[in-house]
Amino acid sequence: MTLKGSFLLYTWDQFAKRSDKVGNSMKVTQAIRGLSQSICIVLLLLTCSTLSAQNEEQRVRNIVLVHGAWADGSGWQGVYDILTKDGYNVSIVQEPETSFKDDVAAVKRVLAQQDGQCILVAHSYGGAVITEAGNGPTVAGLVYIAAHMPDAGENEADVGKRFPSDLSKSNAIKKTADGFTYLDFAQFQEYFAADLPAEQAAFMARSQVFNAADNFKAVITSAAWRTKPSWMLIAGKDRTINPDLERWYATRAKSHKVEVSGASHAVYVSRPKEVTALIEEAALNAGRTEE
Repeated sequence: MTLKGSFLLYTWDQFAKRSDKVGNSMKVTQAIRGLSQSICIVLLLLTCSTLSAQNEEQRVRNIVLVHGAWADGSGWQGVYDILTKDGYNVSIVQEPETSFKDDVAAVKRVLAQQDGQCILVAHSYGGAVITEAGNGPTVAGLVYIAAHMPDAGENEADVGKRFPSDLSKSNAIKKTADGFTYLDFAQFQEYFAADLPAEQAAFMARSQVFNAADNFKAVITSAAWRTKPSWMLIAGKDRTINPDLERWYATRAKSHKVEVSGASHAVYVSRPKEVTALIEEAALNAGRTEE
């Protein structure tokens, strides 16, 4: 073999060895990179798991639902079904609507049964009730669903004059000889439940709870939303409470708010998913807000 041939053979051998080393080095690098990616994924999953566990620990698990005037607790069934499926403990207050004092007492009675912190939710006139009843330490947050939200020294009848509703301008509110109000059966759907099927609205009209007229004039002594985090759902097509009043309430209280376009005053019945989503948002964040 010639010197040139020997040199070429030596060079090729060295090149092959170096190539092997480079190949092995690349494999090691790829292996390290793959391991690093795997470790990052594991750490990310662990972090997410930890945050999820922390969220679950902070989440308020008890929900108390309060109906408004001319209704009863059965209207909450759609919301109740979703909340219980999602693991919440749900209580529904059946306030008598015989007096504001009686209604506040009914809410406090249910609050006293709660095992730990709760989110207090109300619709319509029930908003005034929870504003008065929700000052106790077990209430972590307040959720107002197309509801009144008066301040201390105010009553919903007078505050409602800021933004009169279609209902207040109508002749649909009737009064019994002994001082209880109700909505005219024939006009109930138009002003209270326009986005519900006629049959369902008719049943609600016929099963409505008559409300003592003086309840709307009851003066708040201490407004819970002044010291508790609050959320407001605005019903875009509400004819019982003017949506502009609901927006004004939420702005004044610095509430977290959402608006459901096209929803009637009976939004808690017609749009249970949107209502539940806001309640669950409150349940997740009320504890954090208090920290």
